[in-house]
Amino acid sequence: MKRSTLSHSFLNIILVFIESALTLLLRLDPELRKAAYPLAKQGTVVALRLYLPHVEVFATFSTKGVLLDAELPIDRSESDVIINAYSIQVINAITTHDSETTEKLQMRGESVQVQLVKQFIMQLGLGSLIQGLIKKIKGGKGKTKPTEAEMADKKDSYKLRIKEQQTQINTLTIKNRELEITVKELQSKQKTLIIVTVSALVIMIAAIIVLLMN
Repeated sequence: MKRSTLSHSFLNIILVFIESALTLLLRLDPELRKAAYPLAKQGTVVALRLYLPHVEVFATFSTKGVLLDAELPIDRSESDVIINAYSIQVINAITTHDSETTEKLQMRGESVQVQLVKQFIMQLGLGSLIQGLIKKIKGGKGKTKPTEAEMADKKDSYKLRIKEQQTQINTLTIKNRELEITVKELQSKQKTLIIVTVSALVIMIAAIIVLLMN
């Protein structure tokens, strides 16, 4: 009895991790969301009966994601789709996009829902999901290593930009010097004007004093 309880608890821990991973993958992969949407819309419940080890898991598709549990949901009396397979078969199915591998899984249920579940499993290929995760981390840009020709073009482009910037700097330097010369000339003219003005005032004042004394 104690061993059974520990096994059930361990299974629940594993299901929590898998459920969290599925939620993340659904956010990263828009194609996977498209495959899950019709199942979520219908609230489809899938019973997964695995052999070696013997485990039964229930997956409920909803707008919140794919909910995993070791027991059938309380509001359901039976599953919509039942999958009977060995664990290795399920692993092979979800790690590839191979339709033949997915077809080997024994599924029972209404034909349309069975087909939708198969499409979801095929879209769940880990290869594309890992690529989607890498693209997400890199900002969605699947960058490849540039060729030598592309590198040469980039170098030429950088050299041209540097040359243009150097020309602009030289032009600005010349204009700055011209401006400095103009300012100095204006300052010199201003000093001359002040001297002439002061001298004229002194002469005028002296002339007025002479006239008054006469």
